[in-house]
Amino acid sequence: MEWLHLRTIVLPAAGALLILLVFLDVFLTVLFARIGTGIISHPLACYTWRAFRPLSGLFPKHRAALLSLAGPLMLPILVGVWIVLLVLGFALVFYPFLGTGITATSGPTPTNFGIAVYFAGDSLTTVGAPDLAPRYTFLRFTHLICSFTGLSILTLTLTYFLQIYNALQRRNTFALKIHVASAESADAAELLAGLGPEGNFDRGYPQLAEFAAEMTSFQESHHFYPVIFYFRFEDPHYDASRAALVMLDTVSLIKAGLDDRRYAWLKESAAVSQIWRASLRLTAELAAAFLPLGDPGSPPPDPPTPHDVERWRARYYAALRRMRQAGIQTIANEEEAVDTYLDLRSRWNHYIVALASHMVFPMEVVDPATANPAASDRRRTFTARLRDVG
Repeated sequence: MEWLHLRTIVLPAAGALLILLVFLDVFLTVLFARIGTGIISHPLACYTWRAFRPLSGLFPKHRAALLSLAGPLMLPILVGVWIVLLVLGFALVFYPFLGTGITATSGPTPTNFGIAVYFAGDSLTTVGAPDLAPRYTFLRFTHLICSFTGLSILTLTLTYFLQIYNALQRRNTFALKIHVASAESADAAELLAGLGPEGNFDRGYPQLAEFAAEMTSFQESHHFYPVIFYFRFEDPHYDASRAALVMLDTVSLIKAGLDDRRYAWLKESAAVSQIWRASLRLTAELAAAFLPLGDPGSPPPDPPTPHDVERWRARYYAALRRMRQAGIQTIANEEEAVDTYLDLRSRWNHYIVALASHMVFPMEVVDPATANPAASDRRRTFTARLRDVG
């Protein structure tokens, strides 16, 4: 008798804690909407991705396609976990009262836990179990809360899905805009050449300012709906690390590659500063939230290796050659300015490498301009654009 009395307190209390846990996670994931705050949703997304990585490696030919399923599957998995925990929580609340506070409308009342799960599940779907009915006021009120919870979760889930796919569409649109603006090369020098043809950035500055605004929106989309980070498409230009790299390299080349006198207004502009800050915030937040080892920039990373320095130098000089081909006046003292480029690059490169690796993208795909600097010298001259758009 003592156990029967105790279970009417312990089991409902445990069930209430499960229900509150789900409520809190739904609030933090859907309503509060901040990166890394979900008690269930955030770890679940991270562990789902970590499971997909080795599993997809078993099928090398189809690995990219399998990895692209991870993001979309995280959403029904999360909703399924919420539903299972809610059903289990309400079942624990109802279970001690089967046969007393909850009775069958006809015949004897089953008292096993499966019936409690059945009653909770039916109540949660707002259908209601017609063969069972609560008799106590407390249980009727709990039954009403259960039904209201099911309706609320359904509504919030549908709204959340719509918001995620809207944010994903905006993210992909911006990433594709960067890709095509760089002539599908992922080369910031190519993007700058298009923004300042014949060295005139006056006409291209509004587009640069648009990039700044959209990069800020890009960062905030990942901040509000972080699960979109794991929507990995087979095309690398949709990846957040690729978009951030092109934007950060664009600013680095503006600061370290353009002539100080002619382009001082551009170097000091708000748009350039906004692109830099938004891109760095994005990479730092994503790294801190999703990388298993946390933010690779805290503590400060080791200095770049001599091999990295050599690669970055080659990339810098190749970029300047390409910009000069476009009629852009580059900085007079390249030997001093290359140190500025190396310093700027050392502030963000470790983030890009870590994020790309986490998303199973090789760096030569994310950053082809650095992997093969000489490729820019083999591109068509810019005068070819006078008669051709290819």
